[in-house]
Amino acid sequence: MSTTAPPVKPVRESHARGIRGLGWGFLIKLALVALVNAFGLMTVISAWSAQSWVVLGVVVLLVVIADWVYFTRRALPLKYLMPGLIFLLVFQVFIFGYTAYIAFTNYGTGHVGTQEQAVEAALIQGERRIDDSPDYPLAVVERGDELGFAIVDDDGDVQVGSATQPLAPAPDAEIGSSGAPTEVPGWTVVPRATVLTDATLGEQIKQLRVPVSDDPNDGSIRTREGSTGAVYEPTLVWDAAAQTITDTQTGTVYTATDLGAFVAEDGTALPTGWAVNVGFANFLKLFTDSSLAGTLLSVTAWTFAFAILSVVLSFAAGLGLAIVYNDPRVKGRRILRALFILPYAFPAFMAALLFRGMFNAEFGVINDLLFFGAHVNWLGDPWLTRAAVILVNVWLSYPYWFLVCTGALQSLPGETLEAAEIDGANKWQRFRSISLPLLLVSTAPLLISSFAVAFNNFTVIYTFNNGGPAIQGAPYALGSTDILVSAIYDVSGVSGGAADYGLASALSIIAFIVVGVISALSFRQTRKLEEYQ
Repeated sequence: MSTTAPPVKPVRESHARGIRGLGWGFLIKLALVALVNAFGLMTVISAWSAQSWVVLGVVVLLVVIADWVYFTRRALPLKYLMPGLIFLLVFQVFIFGYTAYIAFTNYGTGHVGTQEQAVEAALIQGERRIDDSPDYPLAVVERGDELGFAIVDDDGDVQVGSATQPLAPAPDAEIGSSGAPTEVPGWTVVPRATVLTDATLGEQIKQLRVPVSDDPNDGSIRTREGSTGAVYEPTLVWDAAAQTITDTQTGTVYTATDLGAFVAEDGTALPTGWAVNVGFANFLKLFTDSSLAGTLLSVTAWTFAFAILSVVLSFAAGLGLAIVYNDPRVKGRRILRALFILPYAFPAFMAALLFRGMFNAEFGVINDLLFFGAHVNWLGDPWLTRAAVILVNVWLSYPYWFLVCTGALQSLPGETLEAAEIDGANKWQRFRSISLPLLLVSTAPLLISSFAVAFNNFTVIYTFNNGGPAIQGAPYALGSTDILVSAIYDVSGVSGGAADYGLASALSIIAFIVVGVISALSFRQTRKLEEYQ
């Protein structure tokens, strides 16, 4: 009995299949992971330079996890879930965590940076020229994007420095016939003509201060015209050991406090401070500061009123129109439906701007057409402005509910409604006892989400009237139509004025908790509606 041996695969064919086993998919994955690693390495270098150790550690951890997930044959679900998890971590968890961190600091105008930066800024603000300081021949030099000064000192030697590098000898520098340096090793001398003709450069030169030494109390070199420089010394003297700044002209001593400020015995403080952890001070201020707490209470009450009325009225308008145009007896329903959803396709900020002009007391069409030219101050009276902004938001929101309710009405079980009609129920009874409960089963989650959207509807509030009219005596320029999110914007100082990011972050945390609690309770209550299904 003879047996036939199986054919032996050629070595070349097996090897080729082994190479093809890698596939283009593996090569693409390798390239993408390489890009991720390159981006991670770049972020690590930046975090190392900025000494952001938390960011550095998180980035390293994420890169290591990504490499393990995409190069192992295990954890297959993570290969699909990890991109979404990283985006969630970066754009949600990190932002919320960083906001919470800022809420426990005094970060804002006058409290930015470290204590060393605050000391340097204070000394610069108090500088004056030394009476017996000579005028040193000076040349403006640059190195990349960094500007500096090169001067010829009393001994005829050239010294060069920048805002971050104190003056240091430049032994191989050359001095021209004008007495100013013309060649400085490691630096490029800016031509005098450029200094005179470039207005932007000239302003930078006037603002530039080059420290004389590592001790900030020794002063710095400044120039007015870019050809000669003089020594300016601070009128404030910093004592690092005692943590005090002394005004040499008045003798006032400012002592560093735990709140990140230099404060004198009489309560006066220097304008420049530094960022420190203040615990729950920002949260306590929201409830204990009489001028702020009263205003925020009014803003909070209006926020709830605005959100509730916007949702209820727009839902009612959308449902009413949906009922009307769901009736087959209405002619041209498709065209009319298309016309009614036009506001939904209109940009919200453009609509708010248009309505702002229409509500103008002087030349607005609403006063001219609806009130026979009467002078109704829609944008100046608090209650009228509130009514107007609610009307604008309802106009923008009802098409959404019109579409949702139209679809929900068309999906209602016809047998149930017919049975109720046979039993003698009229239209109102059928709507109240059958249609509306069934509608709420499908629309209740959307109503809750719409409440959250209206609660934080910054666009309409800011664009329509910038939160105005202003509340008299209110801090941070808060207005009668400001809701919590626009109040946070005002407190943050982005729109102008003093910024208090710590207080704004604390207020945003509270707003987040309020919306989260209300949404959680509302979703819990919507389960009771399921019994109607």
